[in-house]
Formats: sequence, C-alpha cells, structure tokens
Amino acid sequence: MKYWLLLAGLFMLSHSNASVVGGSDSAFNYEGSRFEKGGFILHFTSNETTFSNAVKKRMVDAFFTVYPVLVRDFNNGAAKEVYFKVDTAYHGVAATGGGKVVYDPVWFVKHPGDIDVVTHEVMHIVQDYGRSVGPWWITEGIADYIRFKYGIDNEGAGWKLPEYSDRQKYSDGYRVTARFLAWIEARVKKGTVKALNTALRNHSYTADSWREVTGKPVDDLWLEYSKNPAL
Repeated sequence: MKYWLLLAGLFMLSHSNASVVGGSDSAFNYEGSRFEKGGFILHFTSNETTFSNAVKKRMVDAFFTVYPVLVRDFNNGAAKEVYFKVDTAYHGVAATGGGKVVYDPVWFVKHPGDIDVVTHEVMHIVQDYGRSVGPWWITEGIADYIRFKYGIDNEGAGWKLPEYSDRQKYSDGYRVTARFLAWIEARVKKGTVKALNTALRNHSYTADSWREVTGKPVDDLWLEYSKNPAL
C-alpha cells in the first residue's frame, strides 16, 4: 500500500512540475485576450465582433515570433508588455504609441494576409524615440526596413520594396527610405540602421549622424544610390 501511495505521490509531483515548467509558454488559447511567453505579454482586444479568428491567431503568433527578436537586436529596454486593440472607431491601417497598437479591422478584411503590419508597428515600440529630434521619414523608413528584414510573410501580403525611381527622395519615408537603408546596409556600412536607431532613441541624432556612421553625408549616399541602386 505504501508503495502505491509513493508512486501516486511521484505521479502527482511530476505533473505538478510539468505545469509549472510549461507555465506561460504552453500552447495558447487563441480565444483569450492575454498571451504570455518567454517573459513577454500581449493583451489582445477587439470591439469588432466578426473579426477573423484566423487573422487574430496570425497576429498573436507574429508578435511572439518577431517582437522578442527586435527587442534583443535593437533595444533590450523596450516594453515587455504590449497591447493590441482592433478598433472599429479607428480608420487607417494601424497606429502605435506608448506600447499600444490600434488596428483598423476593415484593413484586415481587405488584406487578411498583411500580417507584417504587426512587424512594422511593434518596431515602433522598440524604437521608443519619445520626443526625438529625428525626422518622421527616418522613423517610418526604419520600421519598413525592419519589416523587409524581419517580416514573416511579406510575400503572402504582396508587399515588397519599390525599385528605385528618379522621382524618389530619401525623405519620402516608408518603403522608399527602407530600400535606401537596405542599400546602405548592403553596399556601404552594415549596422547603419542599428546605429541610427540608437542615435534617435538617445536623442543624439543630427544631420551629421549619417556621416558619422557611414563616413558620408546623406546627400552623397543618395547620389551614389541613384547611380547604382541594385541591392
């Protein structure tokens, strides 16, 4: 009898430890509103009652795939607790501030494959520039460069960087600036994006930062890029 009691006790102990070890890293209940894994927490709410469960699942998975890597690579001090809200009152694609991202549900009805909107937006949380002296186009250009490099399904969304055109300017922001940054990383100085990102977050960015990082002013870099823009 004591033998069986001992076995039963060991059985209960092993299962209790398994639940503790698995803890927040266990399989998600995607119908929930709070998700935790690896020290990161995501709160997901929606006031759109017909919002796709499949899209929600992909958004949650994208967050836990991409965000911890971006925090590791660009800002270890970034928020570990993030809030996503799908909001029928918001009309755009997405917007980010203070560790919170709001999404337009209509966008995902029209573009259900555009999951890397998540990648772009959570990079804004990692950037954490606050009242930065940097221009908007660098902020958005870096976020789209990150989408280009870290995105999990840009192809599925039909999203890509544009080919160079003489109508473009490096200050166009978003994908135009992102491609310019990708060219600099490939052809001029690897690590430029990380260095600019750090300068912006530390509020030490100036127009001279491009020269300090790459050895060349931004206008000279753009001129070289315009002559040979191949990545």
